[in-house]
Amino acid sequence: MRIPTTDADIAARRRLIEAMPKAELHLHLDGSLRVDTALELARTRGVDAPADWLAMSRALIAPMPCASQAELLRAFDLPIALMQDAEALRRITAELVEMKVADNVRYVEIRWGPLLHVFGGLPLDEGIAAVCAGAREAADRTGVVARLICTALRSHDPAANETLAETAVRFRDQGLVGWDLAGPEAAFPDPLTHGRAFDIARAGGLAITIHAGEWGGAAQVRRALDAIAPARIAHGPGAVDDPQLCAELTARGIPLDLCPTSNWQAGIVPTIASHPLARLHRQGVPVTLNTDDTTVSDISLSEEYVRAVEGIGLTLPELWRLDRYALDVAFAEEDALAPLREAFDAWAAGIPELTDGYSTAAL
Repeated sequence: MRIPTTDADIAARRRLIEAMPKAELHLHLDGSLRVDTALELARTRGVDAPADWLAMSRALIAPMPCASQAELLRAFDLPIALMQDAEALRRITAELVEMKVADNVRYVEIRWGPLLHVFGGLPLDEGIAAVCAGAREAADRTGVVARLICTALRSHDPAANETLAETAVRFRDQGLVGWDLAGPEAAFPDPLTHGRAFDIARAGGLAITIHAGEWGGAAQVRRALDAIAPARIAHGPGAVDDPQLCAELTARGIPLDLCPTSNWQAGIVPTIASHPLARLHRQGVPVTLNTDDTTVSDISLSEEYVRAVEGIGLTLPELWRLDRYALDVAFAEEDALAPLREAFDAWAAGIPELTDGYSTAAL
């Protein structure tokens, strides 16, 4: 089959990508707040914020690109200020699940930092319960499989993160399946500062992931791998610069949950085209493809997929393999994942564009 080059070919390819059933493993709740919801929450909660849609959207969407990870993280200040009560957390979670369903995302893992949402006096366990309830309610309405990852912050007190881990494991039967560490990596580079929290989460049955390599490149990915032994690594595109690290990730089957647009936005890569997603995949390194933050990066997963093909150079068969592979490394229970794998495979059956005929050259 020829490589699509005409406007009609490109439009058909984009329609196929939009229709593709998708799985997303790296998605932040506070980075995915709807503008309309932010306006209403600011008004009803008395939060000082822009009062019109355009100004609010500018406040919620980070610059493209940012000067640094620190500048990107500042885009989360307003969403966090608006997410300080149980009803707001429940609503925002449910809306995010529904937003993803509209983009044909059929499995989603949403991560959030519960300790960021207690500044108004909300008890930690009530905040976690609200997010679990929002995800469950939206999943019940839509049929999507939604699971949650509790995220600790590098900048928080280790004892507070230990308490967070102890609390989080109590919600395993409510869809909370994973434990993560994120935040300003340059200022707090050593994940073992929070080693005890990781131990608690792991012992409590939560699957382990960790943000690494948003600063410090391959060395930080190596540090996370050696110190924490995670099941997956969030980001880590700089691993491509260390062949031995790539070989170890491949041998151990530890995926990098990559987010090209967010990585470009944060200044981790200079351009979308330079992102190592395709190079890593072709070297055999396990990778998945994600948005990171639907609102902060102003992108849907379908748009991220299109950008991976048209900007980075993945072929459609490669894109499909990454999408389908996400279900093999997802943190949900097997009873939930097995029917999804069957549904994804049934959808792809008989679509030759996903299985053969495309060059590995950039499209």
